[in-house]
Amino acid sequence: MESQDPQIPQPHNHALQTPPTETTHHSPLIGCAANFAYKMKANLSFRSKWAELNGAMGDLGTYIPIVLALTLADDLNLGTTLIFTGVYNIITGAIYGVPMPVQPMKAIAAVAISGTGFGVPEIMAAGIITGGVLFVLGVTGLMQLVYKLIPLSIVRGIQLAQGLSFALTAVKYVRKVQNFSNSKSMGDRPWLGLDGLVLAIVCACFIVIVNGAGEEMEHTDERETTNGRDEDESPNTRKRRNLRNFIFSLPSAFFIFLLGVVLAFVRNPKVVNDIKFGPSSIEVVKISKHAWKEGFIKGAIPQLPLSILNSVVAVCKLSSDLFPGRDFSATSLSVTVGLMNVIGCWFGAMPSCHGAGGLAGQYKFGGRSGGCVAILGTAKLILGLVLGTSLVKILDQFPVGVLGVLLLFAGIELAMASRDMNTKEESFVMLTCTAVSLVGSSAALGFVCGIVAHLLLRLRNFSKDQRRSTIWMRAP
Repeated sequence: MESQDPQIPQPHNHALQTPPTETTHHSPLIGCAANFAYKMKANLSFRSKWAELNGAMGDLGTYIPIVLALTLADDLNLGTTLIFTGVYNIITGAIYGVPMPVQPMKAIAAVAISGTGFGVPEIMAAGIITGGVLFVLGVTGLMQLVYKLIPLSIVRGIQLAQGLSFALTAVKYVRKVQNFSNSKSMGDRPWLGLDGLVLAIVCACFIVIVNGAGEEMEHTDERETTNGRDEDESPNTRKRRNLRNFIFSLPSAFFIFLLGVVLAFVRNPKVVNDIKFGPSSIEVVKISKHAWKEGFIKGAIPQLPLSILNSVVAVCKLSSDLFPGRDFSATSLSVTVGLMNVIGCWFGAMPSCHGAGGLAGQYKFGGRSGGCVAILGTAKLILGLVLGTSLVKILDQFPVGVLGVLLLFAGIELAMASRDMNTKEESFVMLTCTAVSLVGSSAALGFVCGIVAHLLLRLRNFSKDQRRSTIWMRAP
């Protein structure tokens, strides 16, 4: 079994190198095609098979509950959504070469699940409008300008708020029985059972044992095995070290997800009878003028700030933190999110975006290349073509507590990205942004308050510097 690569990877040299030059002369078109194919192959190559497979499971704690809720509450076409998001996963993995996630647009999903009169046409209208705005911001270069102007402390505040929000939601999934069709908690989860608290706690402990709290422990482990001590080790010590390395290499998220699938059939064996093979029919969604209006007011307006901040700005910063040398422009991310929705939503696919939480979750569990999300995309594509909408019957039996555990660690990994705030002023701005975002349930409101706090501190420091300069000039 291959071990997961625990280190923050350096720039993937083989992905950045140009392919070997040929001695024969080819046309520029053939040369460009060869370079493109070489880059796509390098971006989709696995760093470690088990680690990439494990990382592909890291985003399911967010994806499954929202997709399941939209399917049950608003008759979202699950088969179409799986097909389109699977294609998105494969394409973004090939383009970026990192585990770039494809997640549901959460603000639109929240309105659709909790509100009446906001059905599939309104959902798709909101997705198309949001995608169109992001596409325009990307192609005009305005998104890159926004990314450069936003202070790092604001970005960290948004990341911390999103991470804590994921973690709090995860704890709710673990502690309470959930009804995704109306997005409500139904009561305390029992301790025992196939979806009990004991199962969730065991899964959480398994992940902690295998993955630890982060990179530091695994780095120490590597130093111990490479500094020459293994030559002086006793057989028992070497066996213990090998056993420890084997445990640390286990694909924990994949095992837990596989356990959840098995338990879904055990909880309701009759679900096999509800499975119908074949893809769902893909049709163009008819959107009325009223649906465009409702989608814009109730869906697009609250979604746009979240998409700009968390799907583009925060993802750009987090990708540069996790993958040094693989910085992606806000322009490219904005354009890909825009195209996903301008195309897919017309056919009933769920409005989708990238997300810092998904990237952190997939990285947490071992995802290091575009092959990670390509695995996930291929699985979605196959399930969408083979099972279609009938897959919702299986997902409805999936243990929610297990999903909560996966979501918990994804949220914690995202929140820990904010630990690089070194001054009190940066921490103050970050925590102001985080607190308002969490309490107000609005990333846009937290962003505005964070900007105000940042500007006031800059003004205060400027006034202080001016006063010191005046005193110095008046000195004899």
